[in-house]
Amino acid sequence: MADMARGGQYVVVRIVPGTNSADLSGMGPMEALTREQLMRSMKFSPSLKPGIWGAVIAAAVISVLGFSLFGWTLDSTAEKMAKERALTAVVEVLAPICAERFQQQADAPAKLKEFGKASAWERRSIIEKGGWATVPGTDTPNSAVATACAERLGRPL
Repeated sequence: MADMARGGQYVVVRIVPGTNSADLSGMGPMEALTREQLMRSMKFSPSLKPGIWGAVIAAAVISVLGFSLFGWTLDSTAEKMAKERALTAVVEVLAPICAERFQQQADAPAKLKEFGKASAWERRSIIEKGGWATVPGTDTPNSAVATACAERLGRPL
């Protein structure tokens, strides 16, 4: 229903869907609005349509530029990136400790030779089984720390 002001009074008009017309039944001849008057009163300014399209296009352009060039991210992406950075920081701190613990064992030179002969997969397994990649307070070895520790120990001095 649409309310239209007419001479200080309100006239209730029912728009009939799909017919592009209005139901003015029950109104006297003085109160009736013609179809043209009703449609003319409902039209928008001709300059409004380009303005709306401009706003839509500007919003799309700003969104594309924001996400691609200005570094905008969604909450889920930002949280994922933060977790990855935290894991990387933890590994960077614990890998040297793991390598140091490996080198401080009683028969370190012999173990280091064995370690050097092993494949990359076996090296990581040796570190995990030896417990050097197990973070204090946990029962299982951290595979990322074991991989970084094995890489560090496998590098020539």
